[in-house]
Amino acid sequence: MTDPKQSNGRALRPIPAFIFMSRWLQLPLYLGLILAQCVYVFHFWVELKDLIGAAMGNEASLQHIIAAVTVPGAPPPTKLNETTIMLVVLGLIDVVMISNLLIMVIVGGYETFVSRMHLEGHPDQPEWLSHVNASVLKTKLATAIIGISSIHLLKTFINAQVYTEKTLIAQTCIHLAFLLSAMAIAYTDRLMSHGQNGSKNH
Repeated sequence: MTDPKQSNGRALRPIPAFIFMSRWLQLPLYLGLILAQCVYVFHFWVELKDLIGAAMGNEASLQHIIAAVTVPGAPPPTKLNETTIMLVVLGLIDVVMISNLLIMVIVGGYETFVSRMHLEGHPDQPEWLSHVNASVLKTKLATAIIGISSIHLLKTFINAQVYTEKTLIAQTCIHLAFLLSAMAIAYTDRLMSHGQNGSKNH
């Protein structure tokens, strides 16, 4: 491995070079997230297979679906009705959104904190990756978390009769806290970007 160099072509001193190369310690973390992504893909296809099997009359698949969507304290459905299908589909959407979140962390985090991927000009380069930085990544992650929280809140309200009023209010407040946090992050990022632009103009 060649020594890291500055923009003027000079090699870094040993200690700064060692500290700079320590960023590669994050690589196993991103590889671990890729394995987690594989688990989510497997889980998605298992749930989808059960949904299709239940729709075609497979009793084992129907029982798996019912066990997956039944909330403790609520009477389990006896057949594949609209509410059951909605809960399963919401679960699938939840898996997809978490997978999107993983991709943003893996690709954006690697690009920001480890090494450039040099995807400029690649037809499949994500649009957001061309201007990604730590602030943009935080905003996108916060937005994705809001989407995931919305799905969980919707699933809770579908089974609202099972939950206490205190639980419903608590989950709603948590969702609002995520929403306010994302707005605060976006507003702070906007102030910082305006401040940087103002300093450049001067």
